[in-house]
Amino acid sequence: MMLIRLFFALVLLSTAGGAFAQSAPRVEVYKNASCSCCGGWVEHLRDNGFAVSTHDVDDVPANRKKLGMPEDLGSCHTATVNGYLIEGHVPAADIKRLLKEKPKALGLAVPAMPAGSPGMESSSPVPYDTLLVDPKGSTSVYARH
Repeated sequence: MMLIRLFFALVLLSTAGGAFAQSAPRVEVYKNASCSCCGGWVEHLRDNGFAVSTHDVDDVPANRKKLGMPEDLGSCHTATVNGYLIEGHVPAADIKRLLKEKPKALGLAVPAMPAGSPGMESSSPVPYDTLLVDPKGSTSVYARH
């Protein structure tokens, strides 16, 4: 009987440890304090299971350059997650796919601020692409929205 109790205790501990180890990916967002659409994007990420911390920066383009994202892909915020850069209003599903596939890349970008992207909700959305940015700054279409 004691062995059975010990066995169940070990099973419970191993299950709890596994669930604890599978925590939400942490996203660090660098944005201007006065940008309201960035807040909408942060909420979109949180609603989709990401743990998000925000950092207000005075000079978003300088911070983007410091992190290594090409300027021509710029938007209103830059984020980091698991070693990747995320520029602009990238949908959470695209980030989850990136983290699952783990390509050799700098990260993802949605340049500018397209109407209809997460955080830029609009009654007149426009089609836009999420771009995969390679380590040298070249891009390819990762997803179409």
